[in-house]
Amino acid sequence: MNAAPVSSRRRNILDGSYTLGLLIVAILIGYGLLSPSGLARATTLARPYPAPRPDALYELTGRPTERARPEPPRPTWPKMVSGQILDANRAPIEGASVVAGGVEHVTDAEGKFTLEGLPSDAPLLVKRPGFAKVTVPPTRDALEIVLKPQTVRAAYLTYYGVGDKGIRTRVLDLAARTELNAVVIDVKGDRGWILYRTEIPQALAVGAQGPSTLKDFDALMADLKARGIYTIARVVTFKDNILANARPDLAIIDTRTGKPWIDNEKLAWVDPFREEVWSYNIAIAREAVARGFDEVQFDYVRFPTDGRLSAAKYSGPNNKDTRLPAIAGFLGRARRELGPLGVFVAADIFGYTAFNENDTDIGQRIEELAPHLDYFCPMVYPSGYHMGVPGFRNPVQHPYEVVHESVRLIRQRSASTRVRVRPWLQDFKDYAFDRRIFGVTEIRAQIKGADDAGAVGWMLWNPRNDYTAAALRQKEALAATK
Repeated sequence: MNAAPVSSRRRNILDGSYTLGLLIVAILIGYGLLSPSGLARATTLARPYPAPRPDALYELTGRPTERARPEPPRPTWPKMVSGQILDANRAPIEGASVVAGGVEHVTDAEGKFTLEGLPSDAPLLVKRPGFAKVTVPPTRDALEIVLKPQTVRAAYLTYYGVGDKGIRTRVLDLAARTELNAVVIDVKGDRGWILYRTEIPQALAVGAQGPSTLKDFDALMADLKARGIYTIARVVTFKDNILANARPDLAIIDTRTGKPWIDNEKLAWVDPFREEVWSYNIAIAREAVARGFDEVQFDYVRFPTDGRLSAAKYSGPNNKDTRLPAIAGFLGRARRELGPLGVFVAADIFGYTAFNENDTDIGQRIEELAPHLDYFCPMVYPSGYHMGVPGFRNPVQHPYEVVHESVRLIRQRSASTRVRVRPWLQDFKDYAFDRRIFGVTEIRAQIKGADDAGAVGWMLWNPRNDYTAAALRQKEALAATK
């Protein structure tokens, strides 16, 4: 009788539990159906990311973008750098300059050098007069550097000529067709004007920014470099009409007037004894180097020769004992400051200095100037030897002999130094003897005279920049002889 009620109660409890479970499930389902969609999203624990989209290059070409690879570390110099400089025949070159970090070093008798503490990433520049410069990037290896001979054959462009597109193009076209491979450009010409926009405060203060400033000078230099043309900056030094008149305290003074003394061209000169004048010209030369020139050539680096010389007053005594130290002192300082910049330094000298044992009364003597220069540039124009030379009373009749003997003697007198000789040759009408035209025959004779005497090239002078093309060998002919 008692078992039946117990079984009935157990069944009721199970039925109630089952009903309660169904009710809970129904509530949860209803809550899910009636809840806001945002809340439903918020309860999502994770979502898959969309598939990667191909980049634009892949869509266009079907190839994935190549990621740039990191550059390998650049080589640097070791603490000690040693090397040797040789010529094309593998003979050592003594006296070659090795320039690094603004310091110039010189090779010994075996062409060797050892440098310590170089700027780690600065290239070396190696140079020697008569050879093409070489730039060496940093390396951990011992250096053996071979220099190739360089023969410079140049035409001159005046201050106005380089600014005239027609004249400039004519000369550059000539260089493209013939053996010419260099130009001499007036950076500071005979009147003292500077060719391009200068940033030298003193030059701006005295008015040296001339009337024909070449505004696109950087483009011109880039074009010359692209053509492989060697560039020489001509800096007229002590003949400076602009500086002398703006700064009479730096000028040679005329004792008759108290004003700057003038020569036969009515142009004033500055005093070669004044070191402030030296600084001014070296600053112009340094700026020329910064603009890309390969060489600086100082002209009128002497005392004057025409005009009322007896009326010229200097800041110090002008005699044979004072002139040479002034000119040599200027060139020595210029070479010390410019050499470490990687350029060559040259000076134009009178042709008669080859024959004269004195200073020719202008402060130029071969033996005193040679140690301070890379190149002597004697003006061996036959017309310039107005008194003749030994054995040749009329030099214009003997252009080969005059040039040959002049170059030979200068080389002989400077043989103990590293200076080389590259003369100026005459490509203009005679003015001193018979007024003859200097044409193909005379120009070729001068070139042969320079070559035979051991010059390392030559430069043609014509004040109108109008050169005798027929006297120059064509590039095709030169290539055939190599």
